[in-house]
Amino acid sequence: MSVDLAVEHCTVVTPQGKSEDAGVAVEDGKIVAVGRSDRLPDAERTVDGEGNLLVPGILDCHIHNREPGLEHKGDWESESRAAAAGGVTTVVGMPNTDPVIDRPARLEDKLAAGGEKSHVDFGSFAVVTSENVERIPVIADAGPVGFKIFLGSTVGDVPPPGDGEILAAMEEIAETGYRLGFHEENGEIIDFYGEQFRAEGRNEPIDHARSRPTIAEREAVERMITFAEDVGVRIHMFHVSSGSAAEAVARGKERGVDVTCETCPHYLRFTEDVLREKGNVARVQPPIRDAGEQARLWAAFEEGTIDFVTTDHAPHTDREKGVDDPFRNTWESVSGFVGLESEVPAMLTFVDEGRLILEEWVYRHSTRPAQVWDLYPEKGSLQIGTDADLTLVDPDVEWTLDRADLHSKNTVTPFDGEEFVGRATATVVRGEVVYADGEVVGDSGWGRRVG
Repeated sequence: MSVDLAVEHCTVVTPQGKSEDAGVAVEDGKIVAVGRSDRLPDAERTVDGEGNLLVPGILDCHIHNREPGLEHKGDWESESRAAAAGGVTTVVGMPNTDPVIDRPARLEDKLAAGGEKSHVDFGSFAVVTSENVERIPVIADAGPVGFKIFLGSTVGDVPPPGDGEILAAMEEIAETGYRLGFHEENGEIIDFYGEQFRAEGRNEPIDHARSRPTIAEREAVERMITFAEDVGVRIHMFHVSSGSAAEAVARGKERGVDVTCETCPHYLRFTEDVLREKGNVARVQPPIRDAGEQARLWAAFEEGTIDFVTTDHAPHTDREKGVDDPFRNTWESVSGFVGLESEVPAMLTFVDEGRLILEEWVYRHSTRPAQVWDLYPEKGSLQIGTDADLTLVDPDVEWTLDRADLHSKNTVTPFDGEEFVGRATATVVRGEVVYADGEVVGDSGWGRRVG
């Protein structure tokens, strides 16, 4: 028997454990064998893992690829190229584009563009607004990964629905079986303080963070959990930034609500001091919190309250971020930064520091997001017969990130100049090597839609 691809001489890591000098065999894009290297079948192409780690392909189920309408920031080709270089095999795009993804035709157009351009597998969320609650069943038929509601102002200025409309949307989504996620900041609170701070001339980068206090995040989490408990819909909290909000999620889980949540590497690595050090480069919504909230966030992560990690990858131009003057009036800057090529290194660095074990990293960065968004076991596993999505990483290499080396169309990030231990060395999507030897290889358009 000869197969298409064999990846050999690795330490294979899954949530269940590690196997040394092992690998994976692939035929027709599917995994056909996992085991010791000397027992794998012959292959037309062999990749020598050189003793590095092989894990099920990393998922990032929260990126802004900016297409359609905002291609000056990024597009399916550029941002999926960054994903491949970062060891990420599946991405899910957010719906706050131009136009927003609020109806079936727009979702189909976004996914069609991904099919033409993406280097990795991809999907998209659909947005719920005041205008499209009645369209939810037909949007569901078009195949989003899930739905999203923006509860507070953020990039794209998607108006939040009223509470009654949210309840009605939850009832419709519960009927479809999909999960509904939230940008969970109370819009009235953050709008009030934002206007007040501007009027008072509070214009430092730290003032943007203080204008979006943790109570705005926690209240939104608790309110949506209460609604979901009444309706019986599955819900998700995107980019949880504070321990306060994570603890609210834990209380919801204890009550039996099907609520999941994610956090991002920047919330786990940085405190609000980064805003004093790097200015608006680190401006993001929700904002990076103080050390006390970060400690509580880590506690929730370690306890399992936080289901998985994503990046909220959000490219903007240098001009939009104000890179030439990062401490300028914060209200003239925009929130968000890229993260697809720093997420695996950030998490591996936490492993190196002893903050989590390898198996737990794989669970939180591959298996669990696939489970939450109903992509498992096709994604997030190394089971026989599933998609051959593989990420190879060197867990020991020490290096410093230089944003000039990143593959996104725009590369502003507070991780510029940060030191890491570990990085992706190769990325395989459905049996095709899309990144190796420091280069993105193959043609764009290999990616296939999920959801």
